[in-house]
Amino acid sequence: MKHFLTLFLLFFSISFASRAQVLDPVQWTVETQKLSDSEFNLVYKAKIDLHWHLYSQNLPEGGALPTEFVYDSVQQVNNYQLIGKAIESKSVTEYDKVFEMDLTYFESNATFTQKIKLLNPSLKSINAEISYQACDDQRCIYKFKNVEFDLTNAKPVEAGNDEVVADTTHVNTSNTEEPTLESENSGDKGLLGIFFTSFFLGFLVLLTPCVFPMIPMTVSFFTKQSKDKASGIKNAVVYGVFIIAIYTLLGTAVSAVFGSNAMYEFSTGVFFNILMFIILIVFAFSFLGAFEIMLPNSWVNKVDKGASKGGLIGIFFMALALAVVSFSCTFPIAGTALLDAATKGGIAPIISMLGFSSAIALPFALFAFFPSWLNSLPKSGGWLNTVKVVLGFLELAFAFKFLSMVDLVLEWHILEREVFLAIWIAIFGTLGLYLLGKIKLPHDSPLDYISVGRLSMAIIVLAFTFYLIPGLWGAPLKLVSGFPPPMSSNSESPYGVGYMKKQTAVSGKASKELPVGAYLGPHDLIAFHDYEVGLAYAKSVNKPVMVDFTGITCVNCRKMEEHVWIDSRVFNLLDNELILISLYVDNRDKLPVDEQYESEFSGNYIKTYGQKWLELQQIKYNTNAQPLYVIQDTNGNDLIHSVGYTPDSDEYYEWLKTGLENFKKQ
Repeated sequence: MKHFLTLFLLFFSISFASRAQVLDPVQWTVETQKLSDSEFNLVYKAKIDLHWHLYSQNLPEGGALPTEFVYDSVQQVNNYQLIGKAIESKSVTEYDKVFEMDLTYFESNATFTQKIKLLNPSLKSINAEISYQACDDQRCIYKFKNVEFDLTNAKPVEAGNDEVVADTTHVNTSNTEEPTLESENSGDKGLLGIFFTSFFLGFLVLLTPCVFPMIPMTVSFFTKQSKDKASGIKNAVVYGVFIIAIYTLLGTAVSAVFGSNAMYEFSTGVFFNILMFIILIVFAFSFLGAFEIMLPNSWVNKVDKGASKGGLIGIFFMALALAVVSFSCTFPIAGTALLDAATKGGIAPIISMLGFSSAIALPFALFAFFPSWLNSLPKSGGWLNTVKVVLGFLELAFAFKFLSMVDLVLEWHILEREVFLAIWIAIFGTLGLYLLGKIKLPHDSPLDYISVGRLSMAIIVLAFTFYLIPGLWGAPLKLVSGFPPPMSSNSESPYGVGYMKKQTAVSGKASKELPVGAYLGPHDLIAFHDYEVGLAYAKSVNKPVMVDFTGITCVNCRKMEEHVWIDSRVFNLLDNELILISLYVDNRDKLPVDEQYESEFSGNYIKTYGQKWLELQQIKYNTNAQPLYVIQDTNGNDLIHSVGYTPDSDEYYEWLKTGLENFKKQ
């Protein structure tokens, strides 16, 4: 964890400061570019503060809120036409443990370019609204900004030129700080992670029947055919260098072709995921012994002819022969590493193949330096086929991850979380039985006894299988978080198999009917979405309220609910002593037309419930960070200072208790 103490102090200071000011970590500028008399680019540029993330337009359901650009529908009619969707600059995609899915976001800066066709030549400007969510490691904010594009002063740009020049018009921002830069080492550490991950996968390839037998054969060839030991070592090292060069060249080619985020966009598409599912299924059955996958003999023969030549050319073709002959074993593993790196863009594919090939080349060089080590190598035999079968089972399991992505995108709801887990339980359970010798496959050698290593592996696999089973009943399964579909949106029973959520909230032994306007919140706590309705109910029962400024996609809001609110003392107060009012600042439900208004505070037009609650939070507490908790009396007066993210349940309980005591003193 990089500079942990520094980050801790920074987050603490930001958290403290956020109580005294409205956060605006994203500064927007806009520009109009003229492509022709009838075509324009509307360019949005965002400068993002250090440690903050702005989310992409393209996010799966159930995750963070995407960035959206909404145009005045009345103005748009007969005046202009949007051409496609706004094009985004390069982004980052990472797995989010809270939402259990991959999320795409921007760091430092982002550019969105929307092309339009002008239908009314006399139109002078275009109005739009930006709605967006930004998060750091502790907070999330949801904001919206009104912007205006000046068509009369648009900068001429040649059609087909994708250059986006610097912005000159700043929009609705009071933050005058200089834009911050990304951490210098963040990219380096990401590349190091890619290198070592691929390095590990390369070692995995070494244990396959396609590569392992080549080690002693090749090293012996160099040491015996060379004039002296020094030349043998040199030839083996050159051989290893050529292996690295061949695979790295592949990474370089991928990097050159997919230098932008094109690979990611392709890899998240339905066609690609179906193709990967089919490929992995085919290779999995090949590894299990159903058939052999081999390159055409003509290719292999040509490479062998080259390898018969002497000197550096012959050594190069020997290295190429290894790559060609081991294709059936290396392709699924090398392809997975390369694909993962290619989605990150830049030089990541080069680094990935450098790590992968270094692991393969290293043994050839080491055994050339220390040929006596060859005697300690285990002999080739049935154990290599076992390794290949194990890899086949793993590929079979990963194949369903790709199919799951298709199911999520197309919303088929066929491969739900329970179905996915059932398939994995069957796959790994069968693998465990195979390792115990209860199941035999083609090409397996006779098994007279089970080695300690194989037994240990069987125990690990079966333990993992048993670990998956409670997931059918709603267990979170943190070890495989991100592989099964999310429970919240893709589960037959979000509360576990055989359990249906009731329409009453249970506290202790008594059953509570829902009041008018209330709903069941986290842990079936009775809550209100509307501030006025919740406050009126609190007055009728003479209880204080806890106003919970939250968000549908607020990470730390969920952490508080899942780790602090479940504390028995905290839950008892929320359930019995307080009236919970949860105001979702990212709620996009439209306000009734007669309740929509132009804000005197921000100048924006308030159209949704979320915008209404966000403005309430900003006006009363001068902050827009969530979560924010406030305890009020029945007249809406604060009983104690507000608090934000408070992961310490003892501290949070004492805060609740003090607020209640202040209410009783009134």
